[in-house]
Amino acid sequence: MPSHQAVRDAPITQFINCLLLKDHKLIRDDLWVRSGRILDPEKLFFDEKVHADRRVDCHGLILAPGFIDVQLNGGYGVDFSSGGSGLQEGLSLVAQKLLTHGVTSFCPTLITSPPQLYHEVLPKLPRTEGGPHGAGTLGVHLEGPFISLEKKGAHPELLLRSFERRGMEDVADMYGDLANVALVTLAPEMPRSGEVTRELTRRGVRVSLGHSTANLCQAEAVVKEGACFITHLFNAMVPFHHRDPGIVGLLTSDRVPPGRRVFYGMIADGIHTNPAALRIAHRAHPAGLVLVTDAIMAMGLPEGRHHLGQQTIEIEGLHAYVAGTKTLSGSIATMDMCVRHLRQASGCSVECALEAASLHPAQMLGISDRKGTLDYGTDADFVLVSQSLEVCATYIRGERVWVAPAPGASNHA
Repeated sequence: MPSHQAVRDAPITQFINCLLLKDHKLIRDDLWVRSGRILDPEKLFFDEKVHADRRVDCHGLILAPGFIDVQLNGGYGVDFSSGGSGLQEGLSLVAQKLLTHGVTSFCPTLITSPPQLYHEVLPKLPRTEGGPHGAGTLGVHLEGPFISLEKKGAHPELLLRSFERRGMEDVADMYGDLANVALVTLAPEMPRSGEVTRELTRRGVRVSLGHSTANLCQAEAVVKEGACFITHLFNAMVPFHHRDPGIVGLLTSDRVPPGRRVFYGMIADGIHTNPAALRIAHRAHPAGLVLVTDAIMAMGLPEGRHHLGQQTIEIEGLHAYVAGTKTLSGSIATMDMCVRHLRQASGCSVECALEAASLHPAQMLGISDRKGTLDYGTDADFVLVSQSLEVCATYIRGERVWVAPAPGASNHA
């Protein structure tokens, strides 16, 4: 840990000629960074009486917080649910590739798997800081196996489990040590789900509702125990019905405890959710929308058959199906693609689209004091994007870790 004096003596970088996304608005201002943190320039000028050591011209681009993906199963031939000796190498590859899409941190996601795989893999997936080597990891997202048989989606049926018998003890037996876990998706209609949610929340693990046949009352009951997220809204859950809207009804529920917000993930790839449904969700609860890719190992790969955990997946165009069926199995979308699609499909502002990929996931994970904003004192993880939301450069802790190559040139980050 560097001393206070060492931090004060570190070089200061001033990012000029940019539009900053701050307090839900784009403002023309400069950004100051030292030792990986965003600085308050007034304190620099009046307290320390110092100036920038170097300036970076952003050429009028938008400077926004780095993107955060809380549901990412893999990509580029890597499946986090496969385990094996090459896991860390594969994780590093995905983390490095994510920089090209503006993602500065993410939650590696494991779908329903056997207990021995969780016990093998989870200790190998610690939280990490990002850098030139790749995006940082914020903790693992465990999606299953405590989910509904009727809404299993691409999850292997034989591996689904319940915690009806022993509650949290069943969870501990399944996963092992939860130290590296940030988020668990479960079906709220399962017996003892409130008890399990309460204990996971007490341990600092966020609980998400998904792959579920729950009605609205069942969903609300688990939210009261601490659940704060909905896994890929509309997908793998009971469709909205006017007499009982199910989990979807949480977006406008009046039973959410005061001061709490329910967030919801959206796979805005134009395939998993019709643009009209995306517009309905956004207009009903814009402050809760969290963009997720739910990308699988086939992201970045050509069409054909690939693997996702225990399943075989077939890629046809932009669709990923369980082989031999038309059941969607994650996506092959990238986060910057989702940001652009949300903007185009919903008609929301540029600010809203960018915050759905940065501020909202950070708030859901409870880390907005250091990620997802450009507030003073937070980590200097950010992206430079064009007005059309194309990623031009990615920065972690104030250092450029990727830059879009000039036409005809190779990329030198």
